[in-house]
Amino acid sequence: MSDTLSITAPAKVNLALSVGTPDADTGMHPICSWMVTVDLVDDLSLVQLDPESLSRYAVLWHDDAPVRTEIDWSITDDLAVRAHLALEQHVGHALPVQMTLRKRIPVGSGLGGGSADAAAMLRACNAMFNLQLDSRILIDIALALGSDVPFMVHGGSATVQATGGDVTVHDSLPNMHIVLVLPDATCSTAAVYRRFDDTASDATAVHADRVADVRAGVAPLFNDLAASACLEAPVIAHLSTAIESLVHRTVHVSGSGSTVFLTCDTALEATAMAHAIASEFDVPTLAVSPVCASSADETRSP
Repeated sequence: MSDTLSITAPAKVNLALSVGTPDADTGMHPICSWMVTVDLVDDLSLVQLDPESLSRYAVLWHDDAPVRTEIDWSITDDLAVRAHLALEQHVGHALPVQMTLRKRIPVGSGLGGGSADAAAMLRACNAMFNLQLDSRILIDIALALGSDVPFMVHGGSATVQATGGDVTVHDSLPNMHIVLVLPDATCSTAAVYRRFDDTASDATAVHADRVADVRAGVAPLFNDLAASACLEAPVIAHLSTAIESLVHRTVHVSGSGSTVFLTCDTALEATAMAHAIASEFDVPTLAVSPVCASSADETRSP
């Protein structure tokens, strides 16, 4: 039988996000963010093919995906496929696989679905082909794919700085539960950053100390892109205001949107709040918890 490996690709939530003005040469925005991976996951399955075979890729929605949109991107534009090709380029030879990616993480949601898939592909191929690439090499490959991908290689809880490549992994996951609310909208990350640039001052700095205060529990969650995301998709602001009136709790935006979320102390509270929001507003709502993401989440068949 062919060697088969299955691995999960967890979504991420930005619990705090500070954004600076873009670098004049690269156009990249420096950030400091507290990110966590949560147990909303895409499923990536690989079958190792004969050395002379060509790789094959399939991307589809999982049966229990909370939101489905058209998968209208070219297969070569898919981040998991791009991660596979980048890894082949790094090692200098083909790594033939048959990939099946079953997605649950909505597109354009600020939950890092594509980045999660790319990181899962890097971890999975590293294990399947026994490449023995250390995390620093994987992060270097990941950074060329997207600013969230290096964090996704580690997953769990981490402070992410610079343009995504500076990842400080925390020793433990935050003791919280999260309610994700998925509006009927998608946000282009590039468009949200353009709106941020249009409204930000000329010398907006990254505030790492503010992110550290959030982690320490002495400052509230925040997201410098929240206002720009609301401009890009006004439904985010309307829904957030309505939810806050219902549950009397602050609602936050993850990443560049469109997902909004709130935090709870217990799983029971999160489940009850998710049910109340879904019932009131007829919007997909999930209760999730922080999880680790590593090669330990793989299952292998000989």
